[in-house]
Amino acid sequence: MKLPEPQTRTFSSIISEIEKGQIKIPQFQRDFVWTIQKSAGLIDSVIKGYPIGTFIFWKTKDRLRSVRDIGNQVLPDPEPGESVDYVLDGQQRLTSLYACLKGVSIEREDSKKVDNFSKIYINLESDENEKIVTTEVDEGKIGHHISILDLLTGDFTVLASYPAEYHEKLKLYKNRIESYQYSIIQVKEAPIDIATEIFTRINVGGKPLSLFEIMVVKTFDYEKDFDLSQKFEQLIDSLKPHNYETIPDATVLQVVSMIISKECKRQVILKLDKTEFIDTWDKSVDSIERAVEYFKSYYRIPVSQLLPYNALIVPFSYFFFYHKDKPTGDKQKYLQDFFWRCSLSGRYSSSVESKLAQDIKRIDNILEEKLPIYDWSIDSSKDFIINNGWFSAGRSYIKAILCIYAYHQPKSFIDNSLVNISNYWLKQANSKNYHHFFPKAYLKNQGKEENYINHVLNITIVDDFLNKREIGSKAPSRYMSKFKKINPEIESSMKSHLINDLDDFGVWEDNYDVFFKNRANLLNKEIEKRIIKREVDIKSQPDIQDDYEEEPTVTE
Repeated sequence: MKLPEPQTRTFSSIISEIEKGQIKIPQFQRDFVWTIQKSAGLIDSVIKGYPIGTFIFWKTKDRLRSVRDIGNQVLPDPEPGESVDYVLDGQQRLTSLYACLKGVSIEREDSKKVDNFSKIYINLESDENEKIVTTEVDEGKIGHHISILDLLTGDFTVLASYPAEYHEKLKLYKNRIESYQYSIIQVKEAPIDIATEIFTRINVGGKPLSLFEIMVVKTFDYEKDFDLSQKFEQLIDSLKPHNYETIPDATVLQVVSMIISKECKRQVILKLDKTEFIDTWDKSVDSIERAVEYFKSYYRIPVSQLLPYNALIVPFSYFFFYHKDKPTGDKQKYLQDFFWRCSLSGRYSSSVESKLAQDIKRIDNILEEKLPIYDWSIDSSKDFIINNGWFSAGRSYIKAILCIYAYHQPKSFIDNSLVNISNYWLKQANSKNYHHFFPKAYLKNQGKEENYINHVLNITIVDDFLNKREIGSKAPSRYMSKFKKINPEIESSMKSHLINDLDDFGVWEDNYDVFFKNRANLLNKEIEKRIIKREVDIKSQPDIQDDYEEEPTVTE
């Protein structure tokens, strides 16, 4: 790598290089967000000769995927073998300059709003101490303003049409724009990881690059037509029909890294060999898709939003990378035990990367049909469920229990049809899929405490056809009597919600204490079906204080 080289370029030189496709915006740059008013302020500084900051370009013959050409204009690709200047710093300023000085229109991706940058004007009545460039023109003073576009591209007749008193200003302002020396530092012959490191350090005061954004750049291969951003979008599209489209990009990176190196820490992922990453990608995607299929078919987890941890995708994808068939016999039992031990213990609520590396060794044991050794316990007791079951849609422990509810394929109270469980609905605690069987308002009127009311043992998974307005704060005996009349299979429907005989569960007597106790006993049995008891489980597991999933998107 050569030392960075300071340069200056004129307006015409920069515009020429942009229009030849020799200056590009790399993938890791974000959208153009400057307003037309802020861009006008930049031109005002240029006309007054003020410094506007230094542009940093990365000059390379590597080909990267550009988010867009500057100003959303259709610009040519450089010739093969030609060097390209990728903008590491100054994208907002450079796009503003190009849009203003060329008078282009830019469509905002977030709002579909179009800003016409030809509508930026010089107020010829302003003096040097006032704002010269503006986006607003007084209709009564149209002859006192000239657009930047007309100033730079208008012929003699256009400029001559203005009053003689402004001719000197027109000449002066045009000359200042065209002769302004733009400060540039050019980083030459640097590898892509150095370029992204420079970009990250420059932007330390703003929003840093995510690990995925950096890996998009590091793994891009023009010859192999590999663009990680597009590949990830294709993966998510393939998972949408299965309702598993919420898997984070960082989790997918962890899968690939674990398959290649059996580690998935940030520094390990950044050092992955580009060729090996690309060569492993398709098989990694296949393993993710088969892990998802297994979650859906064997554990009957219908949507990704119910997964206790997105991190569970990693060890299961690793398993299916090396095991091409569905597991049977001991492998199936050991995998199930592993899934529930992680899900019910708060396993991935912190230090995810380190724990995943430890757990891959356990998956290796399962692949060899060996029962792994665990250094944490599982308490399946009724008391533990009661003490840790306060309901919050994001808690992994609660999600694990909801997965058990979903396993039984809950039926509608109204007509015994299957409940439609949706990722969209499950994002919040007041979701259409969650229903307090003993209504909260009813229990509050009975003087019950909040944690006792808002408990997973009082939650059923329903669909939007259940008329909650009809239920309101009514006692269960009242609204269930109505459902019993219209649904002759109500007993079967309720069993799918882990609510067995309605008499034994105290429903007809509106006895919440009996309901709560019996559902805890039933859930205890369901958990014990799913784990293999060990000596470590004899010790009581401490209560789970905070078992939300650690944020998977890793940044500097």
